[in-house]
Amino acid sequence: MKNDTLAGGLESDILKFLTLKQITAIHRASMRVLGETGFHIDSVKLLERVENQGVIVDFEQKKAFFDEVVIKEAIASNPSRVTIYGRETDEHNVVLGGNRVYLGTGGTAVNILDVDRVRRPTTAADVAATAKLVDALENIHFFVIPCHPGDSAAENTDVNRFFNAINNTTKPIMGGCLSLDGLERVIDMAATIAGGKEALAKRPFIATISSVISPLTMDRQHAEMVMRVADSGIPMAFSIAPIAGATSPISLAGTLVQMNAEALAAITIAQIIRPGTPSLYSAVPTIMDMKTSSFLFGSMESGIMNAAAAQLAQYYDLPLYSTGGISDAKQPDLQAGYEKAFTAVLPALAGANFIHEAAGQLDSGMTISYAQFVIDNDINGCVMRGVRGIEIDEDTLAVEVITKIGPKGNFLGDMHTAMRARTEFYYPRAATRKGYDGWVDEGSKDAWTLAEEEACRILDTHHPRHIDPELVSQILKKEAGIIVPCQTE
Repeated sequence: MKNDTLAGGLESDILKFLTLKQITAIHRASMRVLGETGFHIDSVKLLERVENQGVIVDFEQKKAFFDEVVIKEAIASNPSRVTIYGRETDEHNVVLGGNRVYLGTGGTAVNILDVDRVRRPTTAADVAATAKLVDALENIHFFVIPCHPGDSAAENTDVNRFFNAINNTTKPIMGGCLSLDGLERVIDMAATIAGGKEALAKRPFIATISSVISPLTMDRQHAEMVMRVADSGIPMAFSIAPIAGATSPISLAGTLVQMNAEALAAITIAQIIRPGTPSLYSAVPTIMDMKTSSFLFGSMESGIMNAAAAQLAQYYDLPLYSTGGISDAKQPDLQAGYEKAFTAVLPALAGANFIHEAAGQLDSGMTISYAQFVIDNDINGCVMRGVRGIEIDEDTLAVEVITKIGPKGNFLGDMHTAMRARTEFYYPRAATRKGYDGWVDEGSKDAWTLAEEEACRILDTHHPRHIDPELVSQILKKEAGIIVPCQTE
């Protein structure tokens, strides 16, 4: 493996929790679940569409029974590579598939831990500010809209989330919608920016998330959304989030079987609606703490299951929407650091594609923090340095350099060192690497404080490329409920 950059899109196949025999066993068990237990779809319209494609349907129980032939046809129909584009240029494109790794944001938090360390409800301004932060942070590769605009009227939530995201970063954007009407308006707004619906489908800079409810259920609203998104040609992920011990078996293997069945059912439904729909094999596996009955996001088990999900997606040659860099800690503390590090590095080393939730999230996804975005940018940078690994070639082996410097020499002033000084190591933004006296002289600041200062600097000085003002005026005439926070530039 050879990679010459620390940016996203690096390939990794270093970590494998599952053998091919174990993957095959999970596949066979999932086929039994889909063929014998069935998948509940609370939409007669969608049930009729899948029945027309040869799927056995029990309309009384609202269940579809998928056999392996239908599943394999859907897998073959689904693109093995899906691109979500940057709004302005191809610089920020994420090309999902194989074992190519990207990390980014996620969730729909309703609270924020602001730079004054006071927890408050999130607003449309926080959607804009977090997008602006992500636009400037090099190791956050995409923007899954991470918070809820609590100051927006309910019927305008979706357009407020997507408008303020699109207007403040040119990186790829993904988010869920609360209603079918909101989804329609978001697609229409994005098409206006793209230059039409055909242009948007050809070069989609947004993607959407729908939900499968574990165990094995798609409700009516999400069924309608899946049908609408599939018809639009926009890339689509599914929030498939079994909780081991609660909404899926307590065994990790059993949860993987159910998750795999749910992911393949969602892919199959999307392909039945519109063959070739750019859908992502989706994995958000978590656990329940059996001592407290709490849902846990930042567990080692979640990291293991997401790494296993990467192997499953690679087995089917499907692009993957996965999860990592998450924590149940309530503030940027030691717990947040170690939970985020291991839940990010495990799926990344396994080659997971679109690792969402990996920036800014705390409190099991209920709270975000401006400082945490900066800290997570550093964690992601370290993770991507691990994914990059060690390059072995004539130059990196450095035999001639060693010979030139020789015994008792010093490599600091050599050109080989100078040429690689900025790229061989990762340098975090919010960490102390000076000696103790230097740390004291600079105020004895911890990582949280350093990250707050960096977040404030970015928000004060970074100027993202906003949507063209004429398009903004056009959108705001149609969508009067959009809240546009004051722009500093």
